[in-house]
Amino acid sequence: MIEVKVGSFNGLLFEELRLIVIAIGFLCLASVCSNYIVINFTFICMKNDYTESYLDQNGTVRSVYDYSSGEKKWIMWAVAAGTIIGTIPINLLYVKYGARYPFLVAGIVSCISTAFVPLAARANFFILILLRFLQGLAYSADFAAIGLMTVRWAPLSETATFVAILTAFTGISSVVTNSFTGLICESTLGWKYAFYLHAAVGILLFVIWTIVYIDHPEDTKRVSQKELGHIQKNKSDAHLDRNTSVPYGKILTSPVILCVWVNAFFEMSAVIMFSSYMPIYFHEVLKFGITETGFYVALVLFSYMPIRFVAALFSDKFTMISEKLKIMIFNTFAVGGSGFFFACIGFIPAEHKMISLSFFILTMCCIGVNSGGFYKCGVLHARQFAHVVIAAIQWMKCLALFSAPALVAIFVSDESNRLQWLWVHLVLGGLMIIVRLLC
Repeated sequence: MIEVKVGSFNGLLFEELRLIVIAIGFLCLASVCSNYIVINFTFICMKNDYTESYLDQNGTVRSVYDYSSGEKKWIMWAVAAGTIIGTIPINLLYVKYGARYPFLVAGIVSCISTAFVPLAARANFFILILLRFLQGLAYSADFAAIGLMTVRWAPLSETATFVAILTAFTGISSVVTNSFTGLICESTLGWKYAFYLHAAVGILLFVIWTIVYIDHPEDTKRVSQKELGHIQKNKSDAHLDRNTSVPYGKILTSPVILCVWVNAFFEMSAVIMFSSYMPIYFHEVLKFGITETGFYVALVLFSYMPIRFVAALFSDKFTMISEKLKIMIFNTFAVGGSGFFFACIGFIPAEHKMISLSFFILTMCCIGVNSGGFYKCGVLHARQFAHVVIAAIQWMKCLALFSAPALVAIFVSDESNRLQWLWVHLVLGGLMIIVRLLC
């Protein structure tokens, strides 16, 4: 129900404003993520663009956009470096100023740097690396924003649901980006417009974010008293206190939180491996065409969404077993189960491409229940300081942005050789299983 008080947005009273907040927050998170991953798919298209070319040492004509495995590694690592460097300063900005304006600035930086990627790719490799670094800086704002939106706007009874929706931005952004980028690459527009369109949509979303988002629900008349009571129900005074200092020492030494971060690192490594290298694996090893690759990558990354939300609702609403047991069950699937299926992918022959596809889907379905596993564990254990814990999960994802390309660089010299990829799947999948058994 919407009751119009005056003619401006600030005069509207919403019965469930938190749903609007979570919707626009999710779209902005997905936009920042899409901006940095769009290049993962365009690698396939860029190498066939000979509008800018040169003769290599063997006299072969090569596109300036045809990057070697080593150059791709640095393109990936630049984002990781920016995210690692940006995580702590941006988290401090969130603690001091809230999420509204720091996240806005991060979004604008992400969009501008994305718009200039095609120009940098043609002009200078080092400028491209700088822009990727800026995309990483912007991306470091995502997870702390998730933490703050959950702490400020989620009722305790909807924690897993909020986390499930907001952390789904990686999968959704990959689905949308890979699908539309594949179509754009094969259209008359060409791959460059994939970057331009991502930047334009991002700018629009962050303008809406600035209009909609408020850091504290109690500070706006748009939130009804009924909804405010629902948001604050069962939250302690310490949880609602704006002036409570963050106990960084206790957080950093908590065995529970350390376990959350270790599980997050290995699960994130698998997610990064999928989002960064699945298009290459599908195209080079399984021999799918460009359009097919875009479709199947989108299918894999979207397939876990229904399971993700069902698992979150189950985690929040099912009270027959303890929270601890529910978290352990979900985490076993999210880390151990996904590790098992991920390892199995490496053993499937390339000619059985549909079986490989099914195991990619199974891996993502297991990952999809993580909102009821280590994510929920971190939020419930840290309570009002959950944004610090989730921001640190972002830092783990930064490390994964290094570890995943490093693992590929160690074992894969020929991207079309399945046996080289086997070791990537076996090592990472095995480590995920071991971590779940130990922690």
